[in-house]
Amino acid sequence: MRPSLAVVTALALLAGCASPDVATETHTPATTAASSASPGTDGSTLTTPSPTPEPPAELPRGGREIFPRYRLFGYSGSPGAPGQGRLGIGDLDDRMVEMESRGKPFTGGRELLPVMELIAVTVHGVPGADGMYRTRVRDSVIEEWLAMAREHKAILLLNIQPGRADFIDEVRYLEKWLSEPDVGVALDPEWAVEPGQIPGRVFGRTTGAELNECAAYLADLVAEHNLPEKVMVYHQLHLDIVRNESSLKQHDGVVLVKSIDGIGSPGAKVATWTRIVAATPAGVHLGFKLFYLEDVERGGRLMTAREVLALTPRPEYVLFE
Repeated sequence: MRPSLAVVTALALLAGCASPDVATETHTPATTAASSASPGTDGSTLTTPSPTPEPPAELPRGGREIFPRYRLFGYSGSPGAPGQGRLGIGDLDDRMVEMESRGKPFTGGRELLPVMELIAVTVHGVPGADGMYRTRVRDSVIEEWLAMAREHKAILLLNIQPGRADFIDEVRYLEKWLSEPDVGVALDPEWAVEPGQIPGRVFGRTTGAELNECAAYLADLVAEHNLPEKVMVYHQLHLDIVRNESSLKQHDGVVLVKSIDGIGSPGAKVATWTRIVAATPAGVHLGFKLFYLEDVERGGRLMTAREVLALTPRPEYVLFE
């Protein structure tokens, strides 16, 4: 995810964040009759209802595995922030209807699984009270977006632009949401800077080890709560943004997706795709990002669905910002 420096400057004017105020959902197990019995006063046998285990949770449109059944197609954004992506423009429900329609040409023979990528941790050009150069969205916003995702049978990805914070700390902070069957994460290492660095003045970066730490944490949540596969996206604009990527491993229950975020003309975007794909570890699925404004401003036009699906290998996640 690559906001321009102008966007970062604008974001710097935003103030702090509110503390969490929304409780997680609770699920009441269904009951069935008679797994135990006791004598009645008249000598008959009385049955006592006992809980029946809930069936395993599924993905919003069925099943427990993402690929190869689905192609992910999504919009990103933040409430009331048009510069952060398509989902920040106008009515959220309208954008979801638009997303469903726009995504159909990108399915390429698969079923469509819509994605809402909410920028849940937003980078800033000023340090904030804790010196981390980021703020966290209120729980009430995540609750609203998750309700909208469920209404449209979509998955919600919580995008993290960490500033000087560590990815794993931000992922842990979001645990109550990530324990849900239809919520994953999208990590934005371009905005992960070191102590002494200021986001927007330098490119951030991450490592394969840091990505492994987050993926292992998600895998534990999947196992603990018997969840369907959980998506973990990491965005990459150029090769140096992810160091030692070859150390990235597979983690049971976690689908790793690298979204390649080059900006510009179709030719420039394909060249970026080719370079970054060549360095991708085995087992990592690939995504491709289109920018409504920047691609047109810098490259003249948006790539078509046919052009995107002609990429090799074919992207399994297509995201519009």
